[in-house]
Amino acid sequence: MVLLGAPAWADQRDSRLDDLFGKLKNVQSISDAKGVEFVIWNIWVQSGDDAIDLLMSDGVASMGRRDYQRALRSFDQIVTIAPDFAEGWNKRATLYYLMGEYNRSLADIEKTLELEPRHFGALAGRGLIYVELEDEAQALQAFEDALVINPFLPAARQNAEVLRKRLKDRAI
Repeated sequence: MVLLGAPAWADQRDSRLDDLFGKLKNVQSISDAKGVEFVIWNIWVQSGDDAIDLLMSDGVASMGRRDYQRALRSFDQIVTIAPDFAEGWNKRATLYYLMGEYNRSLADIEKTLELEPRHFGALAGRGLIYVELEDEAQALQAFEDALVINPFLPAARQNAEVLRKRLKDRAI
């Protein structure tokens, strides 16, 4: 994996992503997949704007400390200032999920996927929300969609297997 010559800016439009997603589908081990996934996440989280990147850092740190109101202020500013930055929407969707605001989270996931249809994190997050909403068919579809893009998501794979079994058992 070559990272030399990386541009100072990055986001879901970064030219390196096409190659990385191709590699992600063809890796043979979870450790190789994690390496590619790590690079993809690092590209996604970079906006190319120092102010937005600072807000992202603050929002992520605040979310980690469970200071959800501060995190929300940061992510709200990001999506207002940079509405075409997919990871701003995705991070706010994650925060809304943690806050139990599932409909708001789903709306931000939709915006994330509009900007970056390959966002396996957003797809897996959608699956988790549908599990919470007890919509197992939609949850299974979301996990399967995430696995098409990133076949090495252990939690998505495990959730999909459990849901397939439940749904099959109900159909019998």
